[in-house]
Amino acid sequence: MAGQVERNTYHLPAQPLAASLRAVAIASGRSIAAPADLVRDKRAPPLDGDFSAEEAVAALLAGSGLRQRAIGSSLVIERMPVAQAAASGPTDADIVVTGSRIRGAPVASPVIRLDQETMRDAGQTSLADVARSIPQSFGGGQNPGVGANVGSANGINVGGAATINLRGLGSDATLTLLNGHRLAYNGSRQGIDVSAIPLGAVDRLEIVADGASALYGSDAVAGVANIILRRDYDGVRVEAEGGLATEGGYSRQRYGLTAGTRWQSGGIIASYEFARSTDLLSDERSFARTRPGVIIFPPLERHAIVLSGHQALTDTLTFEADLLFNRRKTEIGFPDNPAGDLSVSRTEQPSTSRSFAVAPALKLDLAGSWRIALSGVYGNERVFSRANNFVGQALIRSTPLCYCNDGKSAELAADGNLFALPGGMARIAIGAGYRTNALNADRGPGNVANVRRSQDSYYGYGELSLPLVSPDMEIPAIERLNLSAALRYERYPGVDDVATPKIGLIYAPASWIDLKASWGRSFRAPTLLQQYQVPAVILYPVRTLGGSGYAAGATALIISGGNPALQPERASTWSASIDLHPAALEGARLQLGYFRIRYSDRIVTPISPTAQSLSNPAYAGLVTLDPGSAAAAAVIASSPQFINSLGTAVNPATVVAIVDNRNRNAGRQSIHGVDILADYRFRLGDGELTAMLNASYLHIDQQLGAGQPVLARSGLLFTPPDWRGRAGLTWTGGPLTLNGTVSYIDGVDDSRTASTVRVHGMTTLDLTARYRFERASGPLRGVELTLSALNAFDDRPAAIASNSYIDSTYDSTNYSPLGRVISFGIAKSW
Repeated sequence: MAGQVERNTYHLPAQPLAASLRAVAIASGRSIAAPADLVRDKRAPPLDGDFSAEEAVAALLAGSGLRQRAIGSSLVIERMPVAQAAASGPTDADIVVTGSRIRGAPVASPVIRLDQETMRDAGQTSLADVARSIPQSFGGGQNPGVGANVGSANGINVGGAATINLRGLGSDATLTLLNGHRLAYNGSRQGIDVSAIPLGAVDRLEIVADGASALYGSDAVAGVANIILRRDYDGVRVEAEGGLATEGGYSRQRYGLTAGTRWQSGGIIASYEFARSTDLLSDERSFARTRPGVIIFPPLERHAIVLSGHQALTDTLTFEADLLFNRRKTEIGFPDNPAGDLSVSRTEQPSTSRSFAVAPALKLDLAGSWRIALSGVYGNERVFSRANNFVGQALIRSTPLCYCNDGKSAELAADGNLFALPGGMARIAIGAGYRTNALNADRGPGNVANVRRSQDSYYGYGELSLPLVSPDMEIPAIERLNLSAALRYERYPGVDDVATPKIGLIYAPASWIDLKASWGRSFRAPTLLQQYQVPAVILYPVRTLGGSGYAAGATALIISGGNPALQPERASTWSASIDLHPAALEGARLQLGYFRIRYSDRIVTPISPTAQSLSNPAYAGLVTLDPGSAAAAAVIASSPQFINSLGTAVNPATVVAIVDNRNRNAGRQSIHGVDILADYRFRLGDGELTAMLNASYLHIDQQLGAGQPVLARSGLLFTPPDWRGRAGLTWTGGPLTLNGTVSYIDGVDDSRTASTVRVHGMTTLDLTARYRFERASGPLRGVELTLSALNAFDDRPAAIASNSYIDSTYDSTNYSPLGRVISFGIAKSW
C-alpha cells in the first residue's frame, strides 16, 4: 500500500531471468534496468508468493552472481564483485512474511506494510508516532498520555511505553514481534514497547490484523505486528530533529546515528537514538484548564540502541543475532487538592525504564529448499517508579514500585518443500518450543500488594501451504487457488492446554482480483497481574459510583484486583477480503475486508466506567445492596489493601452497596468491522504521485452473562471510536518529496451520566517536505532536510466533564492534546 510497502502476488515458473524480471517490472510498476549481456543465458527460479519489487528481484537473482542497486525508484541489475558473488547463495532470497511461518508463502489475510521512508514522508519520527496513527490500532492500552480517569481496563500509562493495540482489544491481545521473535513484556499489561526501537534501524512494520494464535500462540487474538530491522545496510547516517507546539508547553528533540556494513559472508547494522520531550500541563491547553496542575502528556527522555548482524559460518550454516537496549525516564504528576494548586499539595511519580533483549539464531540450509532454525530469546524490562506525595515543599510519603518482567524462549523450527501439486510445490513449516515469563510487581519489602509470579508454556505447531491451481494450468475462471492450514498446541501448566487451528483460502478468478478468506481459533492466557494482583477495597461516597437518592453521608465499597481462577480467553475469528489490482489501471490497488471476532471467557474488569456501578442495571449482578454493617466491616477487614477516599473516619453502617469489580471471565464479546485499503501510484509531471487510504470501522459488544443485556464497548468515551482513517498524497520529483496526510478519528458518546453527550472527534492535516541533496558535491552531498507541520490547522479535542481534580478533561485514549507541532530535521548520509 502507499503509505505502505507495495507488494504484489507472483506465480512465476522457472524461466529465463529476463522474462521474470520483465514480469516483476510490469506487476510492480517499477523500472528495472537489466543489461542484456548480463542476463543472457541465465535462468530464474520459480517465484510464488507476495513480494515487494526489491524482494522479488532478490529472490530471482539468488545465486546468479548479479545484484540489484536502487537509483531513485528504479532498480539496476549489475554484476557482483567476485568475492561477494562467491558467497552469495539461496539465503539471499530469505523472504520473511508476517502472517505465515513459511518463507514467501501467500497470506490469506490483508497485510498492512509501512516502510521507513513512508514513515518519514509522513513526518513521523518514532514507532510510537506510527503506532498512534494506525487506524486499526486504539490509543488506549499501555500508552503515554492516558489520563487517570480512563480506568485501567481501557488504558494506562506505565513508564511512558507506547504499544500497538489492534481492534482496541488491549495491548496484551496484540502480539508484537521484532524480526519475528518475541520480546519481554512492558509494565503491567503485557504489551510490547515499540518506542524502544530506533527508527533508523527499522526496515518496515508489517501488521496482520487477524487472529494468529495458530501461528504465533497466545496474545495474537487481535493480530500480530512484526517490526523488521534493516539488513545489509551499508553506510552511515546521522540525523537531528527538533519540534515544538505552536501553542507552547511542548517541545522535543531527537538525535540518531545508524551505521552498517556488509562483507562477503555477512553484515551488521547498529543504530543509536537519543530523544527528549518536555511535559504538557493542563494549564497550557484551553480544553484542560478546568483541572489545573495535571501533566496531560508526560516528559520523556530515552536512549535506544539496536544491533543486528548475520554471518555465514559455512556454505549452509548462518548465525544471526539481534540485540536491543533502551533506557527511558518519564514522570506523571497531579495536584492533591481540589483547587489544583501544586504549591499546596501534589503527587509526583517519576519512573525509569530499562529494557534489554538478545535473540540469537542458527539457520541451516538443507537440500530441497529445507531450512532448520534453532533460535532463542532472552529479554527483561524494568520499570522503576516512585510515588512522592508532597505537602507544600515537604515530602511526606514516598512509595516505590517496580514492574519487572523477564522473558525467555527457545524454538526449533523447520520449513521447506513437501511434495508437488498441480499448482506448484506444497510447503510446510513445523516447530516446537518453550517459553517462560516472570513478573515481579514490587512496592517495597513486606508490602502486601507485592506480586512475584511466573508462567511456563510448551508448544508445537505445523503449517501447510497448498497451491492447488496456478496460472499456467489455464483453467477457466480459476487463475489461482491456494489453501493454507495451521495448527498449534500449547500447554500452560496449572492453567490449561489449548489447540488452535486456522484455515486460509486465496482464490483468484482472474489475474486482477484475489478473493481471500480465513477462519481460525485464537486464545490468550491470563496475564500474571490479572491472576495475582492483590485485591483492594476502596470506600467512596455513594454518588461517586453512580448512586442517587441515598441519605447524606451514604457510602459504597468497590472491590478490585486479580483472580487466580481465571481461564484463557478463547476466540473464533474469521475474515474475508477482496483485493483488486487491475492491469488496466497500473499502480492501483484496492482491498476491502470484513472481520469478526467472537470472544468467550473474555477477561475483563466488568464495570467500566465505575461511575455507572450503581446506575446501570447491567451491573446489578455485581452489586450487593444494603449489605449491613457486619458484612461491610468483614469486607474491609479481609482486604489486604483498604483505601478510604472519604478523608473522614470509616463507619461500616453508612455502606449501602458493595460492588465486586474483580477480574473475571465475562460471558462474551463480539467484535466486527471493515477495513478499506487503497493505493494508486502514477507519473505526474517530472515526478511520481502516490495516493493512499486506510480506513477502519469497528464495533464491539459485550455481554457479562446469559440473560444480561448487551452493552456497547466501542464508540464510547475511552473506547475505540466507530471510524478511524488516514488518506494521503505523496509526490516525489527528483530530490524533493511532498506529503499531505489527513487523519480522521470519529467522535464518541459520553454515557457516564443519564444524559448522553456527544463528544466530537478530530480531523488533522499533516504536511511534510523532504529535500535530498543527491547530486551535490562537497559537504552538502548526502544531506537531507525535512520540514513538517503536524496537525497544521491546530484541531483540538473536545472538553468533557470530570469528577476529580486529577482527571484529564478530554478523551486521552483517542485524541492528542499537543495541537499543531512544527518540526525541522537535518540528516547526512555517507
